[in-house]
Amino acid sequence: MSESNFSRRKFLANAAAISAVGVVGVNVLTSCSGPKKPDVALNLPPLLELAPDGAPLKVGIIGCGGRGSGAMIDFLNAGPNLIVHALGDTFQDNITACRDKLKKEKNLEVADENVFVGFDAYEKVLNSGIDVVILATPPQFRPLHFEAAVQARKHVFMEKPVAVDPVGIRSVMATAKKAESLGLKIVTGTQRRHQFDYVEVYKQVMNGAIGDITSANCYWNQNKLWHRNPKAEWSEMEYMIRDWVNWLWLSGDHIVEQHVHNIDVIGWFTGKHPVKAVGFGSRQRRVTGDQFDNFSVDFVYENGMHMHSMCRQINGTANNVSEFIMGTEGKTNCKDKIWDLAGTEKFAYAYPLNDKGEPMKSVKTSPYVQEHIDLVTCIRQNIAINEAEQTAISNMVAIMGRVSSYTGKEVTWDEMMNSDMKLGPQTYIMGPVGIVGTATVAIPGEAAEV
Repeated sequence: MSESNFSRRKFLANAAAISAVGVVGVNVLTSCSGPKKPDVALNLPPLLELAPDGAPLKVGIIGCGGRGSGAMIDFLNAGPNLIVHALGDTFQDNITACRDKLKKEKNLEVADENVFVGFDAYEKVLNSGIDVVILATPPQFRPLHFEAAVQARKHVFMEKPVAVDPVGIRSVMATAKKAESLGLKIVTGTQRRHQFDYVEVYKQVMNGAIGDITSANCYWNQNKLWHRNPKAEWSEMEYMIRDWVNWLWLSGDHIVEQHVHNIDVIGWFTGKHPVKAVGFGSRQRRVTGDQFDNFSVDFVYENGMHMHSMCRQINGTANNVSEFIMGTEGKTNCKDKIWDLAGTEKFAYAYPLNDKGEPMKSVKTSPYVQEHIDLVTCIRQNIAINEAEQTAISNMVAIMGRVSSYTGKEVTWDEMMNSDMKLGPQTYIMGPVGIVGTATVAIPGEAAEV
């Protein structure tokens, strides 16, 4: 279904309440004081600098573009005895580039019989004899691929976001429950939860460093990402997938595709999700697609707390990628600093030293590698880890903000959880989609009378 008419249709269905899927949250908003909590109580992975050795783990990559091929190398850097066994992508050129990267950076090759191209490549990768799968296609396809991976009983690393619409979110939540029952290990691409400095500040906050959380802000303001122009030899479907970060049905818009990182940090630190949102946004500079260039959303929690969320992708504007939380006894940037209410520094993360004995500006291990270290460690040591539901919750918050901004209406969590909104075509085939050339950008509210 095309969402080209997004601002003019009824978005929120009066569907029955979704009772089959539970939303889990840690109730920490009311109080952060008390004795120091052990890491296991905070649901943190071991955070080793290298995954332990063990039996070989064969990974398959579904989605071999830039993020998928990057995740492949990150997986191989996570520890010993890790093997790239299968590759799958919609396009042959992505497969070729991924194989070239693997050969150049690791001097490794994947057998021809384990390389698959087309919309059904994911099924063939899952049936190729792998133990772990990396899901890195455009997010439109994530719920389908995640469900198939768990059905095939594979451990999963999947990139964020995990869906672009409420139907997809509920699917991921249900699949997450099934994965948990099967003992499968699931890590998502919310790397800040695996980043040493963020984790240390999180521990401090959970043990009362800023008192009760009272408000939050989060930002992802940056330059334009990228776009692709259509080519005569591409069908509409091929063009849209190659230009996916600019199309609502494929990416969810950048508040969902990118800003979900920052929204997830606030959800992680508070243990709660907002219950309603009022937002606005606009399109001013984008040259392809049907998405906004900027969003500003006021999210409200059940206890009355507010979070302001802001994201923008426009060249030549002020950039800011960060989070900020205020408490009754202090404040934090969530990454590496905590201050008291007067602005005096109470805590600073101790970054490792460089060869000159100077503090570095980043953690020792890339969080993109640390995600895979944690996944492999949990597989080999049989430690429970399943991040799918918590990422789906953050993802749904972003969708709530998007819908409010597109419509200009207040949108609630319950409306989103009960919505039958499903974006995109019913079937995936190379050919016409019926969106390019007809899609219109959302216009909130109603036209003024002349």
